[in-house]
Amino acid sequence: MSEASSKTLGERIRELREERDLSLRELGKKLSLSAAFLSDVELGHRHPSDKILKSLARALDTSFDDLKAYDMRPTVQDLKRLVTQNPAYGFALRKVMDKGVSPKDLIEFIDKRERRKKS
Repeated sequence: MSEASSKTLGERIRELREERDLSLRELGKKLSLSAAFLSDVELGHRHPSDKILKSLARALDTSFDDLKAYDMRPTVQDLKRLVTQNPAYGFALRKVMDKGVSPKDLIEFIDKRERRKKS
């Protein structure tokens, strides 16, 4: 297993930030981003755009490609392929959107489900 696949993008960002002895506020100030947003990125609750990822790479003295290697989210093309192969995913996603379920609520639901499976 490569190092990139053993940690998340948020973990890599935190690692680099701590190596440079930067607080979330200090890094946020450099990038004109809130510490709360950066914290959410580090925790995996939010995902930065490529533009923000490039700014983060510069501020953390690394390359965009280095950070991108830790971003394990499926691409839009991967999601389209999945829905094409199994239309039930498209139906499920449409239902989530129609019911107004927020991404945060969906993640919390999945986390609770995983905790129940473990106990």
